Amino acid sequence: MADRKAILEVQNATLKFGGLTALNEVSFDIKEGEILGLIGPNGAGKTTCFNAMTGVYQLTSGQIRFDGQPLARMKRNKITKLGIARTFQNIRLFKAMTVLENVMVGADAHSKVSFVEALFRLPRHRRTEAESIERAKELLDLVGIKARHDELASNLSYGDQRRLEIARAMATNPKLLCLDEPAAGFNPAEKQRLMELIRKVRDNGYTVLLIEHDMRLVMGVTDRIVVLEFGRKIAEGTPEEIRDNPAVIAAYLGVDEEDAS
Repeated sequence: MADRKAILEVQNATLKFGGLTALNEVSFDIKEGEILGLIGPNGAGKTTCFNAMTGVYQLTSGQIRFDGQPLARMKRNKITKLGIARTFQNIRLFKAMTVLENVMVGADAHSKVSFVEALFRLPRHRRTEAESIERAKELLDLVGIKARHDELASNLSYGDQRRLEIARAMATNPKLLCLDEPAAGFNPAEKQRLMELIRKVRDNGYTVLLIEHDMRLVMGVTDRIVVLEFGRKIAEGTPEEIRDNPAVIAAYLGVDEEDAS
């Protein structure tokens, strides 16, 4: 893993909201083809860091580079086109659309069809639409819900809605797929299936960033883990190294490092 290219680099990222420092000189990278976990207690700065990567927030200082390109002041739609896709803690589907249509919305992020071509259904529009449908069905097959492609998204179970959201994010053809609390509300069996899906996504050529509270899931699926506490990075390493790290144990159990070691 060490010799792989870093696809995303977070360098001394600091983000302040008034008198509150949400991120304090945080640095880490994500390497091509890995599953990186970003964890920490509530209020640690995980989602803030995630939002800074995807253009929701602008850093106060420091920088984030994706594929060598700085993301500062870049609009969210451009970041998506650059190759970063994300899901959300709260599911954000178009529930009045079908499952297939939801995924096709993601594919539209890279569409080069003009308004006139779409309006009059000219040949390039028809060809692009056919390719989009085929790609959407491939992704639905990958996440395990292809058989339900004609149903309304609102009719899916909670777990399948999560799978649909992942498929829609993947439809933007990302180099980096960011999953924000994908196991929220899942029972143990659903979490196990989610772990299998995340591995499958990575094995299909995607790099994955995972923010997740469930430590069993994180430890079971990631290659490396970065740990935040109060906006600072306190640890980084393999799941085995993080599991035995006194600073991480102290952060999660609320005890002194000396007592945790």
